[in-house]
Amino acid sequence: MPHTLIVSGHTDLNNSAANLRILDHLERDLANVEVLRLDALYTHKPIDVAVEQDRLRRADVVVLQFPLFWFNIPSLLQRWMEEVWTHGFSHGTGGDALKGKKLLLSLTTGAGAPFFTPAGAEAPDFTPFMQGLIHAAGFTGMEFVGIESTCGVSYSLRTDAEQLAAIEAKADEHAQRLIARISTL
Repeated sequence: MPHTLIVSGHTDLNNSAANLRILDHLERDLANVEVLRLDALYTHKPIDVAVEQDRLRRADVVVLQFPLFWFNIPSLLQRWMEEVWTHGFSHGTGGDALKGKKLLLSLTTGAGAPFFTPAGAEAPDFTPFMQGLIHAAGFTGMEFVGIESTCGVSYSLRTDAEQLAAIEAKADEHAQRLIARISTL
């Protein structure tokens, strides 16, 4: 089984219903996995670039796990990428540390699936929103292997017991799909 690095870009994971549950499943059920919680390490601290670059070097598969914020990745995940994926490491002269690694995006949304489903399509399509990451994968020599998504897991719904149960069920399904997908890489 390849070594998988899961990078959680949620800015407040302890107050998440879906993303926290997904990560718990991955940590428990996936072999040879390392889960990096950016919010626990770097919300108010400088990013340790050398440590993070070593994590990436060890990984065969990199999964970016995050809630979609304003149709994009959270700022903490963006900051991590900007500071860690540096010239000479991920790209540029001698920068081939990410070459050949697989990049999988795993995201959740508060809004329901219809909001992200193009007219005439049967399922949401997040490819237009993730073009920056898809291009970053190509630029660094990574193989972009897709997007796993779950919609309708809004933070605001978690105060209702029935809604929370539905969010947890969606998170469980998401984690199982993600594990199955990683297992094929």
